[in-house]
Amino acid sequence: MPWGLKRFQQSRQSHFVTFSCYHRHPLLTSAAAKRVFENALERVRRRFGLCLYGYVVMPEHVHLLLSEPQKGPLADALKSLKQGVSRRLIGEDEHFWQKRYYDFNIRNFRQFVEKLRYIHRNPVARGLCEEPEDWEWSSFLQYATGCEGRVEIECEWTARRRERAAGRLCPAVPLPHSSQNRA
Repeated sequence: MPWGLKRFQQSRQSHFVTFSCYHRHPLLTSAAAKRVFENALERVRRRFGLCLYGYVVMPEHVHLLLSEPQKGPLADALKSLKQGVSRRLIGEDEHFWQKRYYDFNIRNFRQFVEKLRYIHRNPVARGLCEEPEDWEWSSFLQYATGCEGRVEIECEWTARRRERAAGRLCPAVPLPHSSQNRA
């Protein structure tokens, strides 16, 4: 870690994390590579007890909005994620990821929303798609529709699903004006 840089982990705050492919090479361009990343992210989420609030996989970098792990430090969870992906995708190259990662502590709700919007709008800003819902490799669709993706996201839909499964919330009731009634 560079001299003078201090990470504030084990602070019980959420974190906005960014890490890049080696020399920002677009090593995550194929659907298969992005799927490998998402599978590794879900594995690490479960293993370390992370709450993942948002993510996006871009061709040469990744953004995550997540909690601190219940098991171990955040640095260990990110190391496991990066190693799991690189072992499956490295091929002939010596390196897959840049060594370090950017970590921003989320201190309030305004910052949380700002970072989540940034994550979901990043593919649009980069010209990779027209709308956030067009980018398959992010958490946006789960927020917008409640449809489960390859990675479990902590959002209102997930909370409702858990409450219903535990019998603490009545089943969803279709309303005459509801989008649930679309054919």
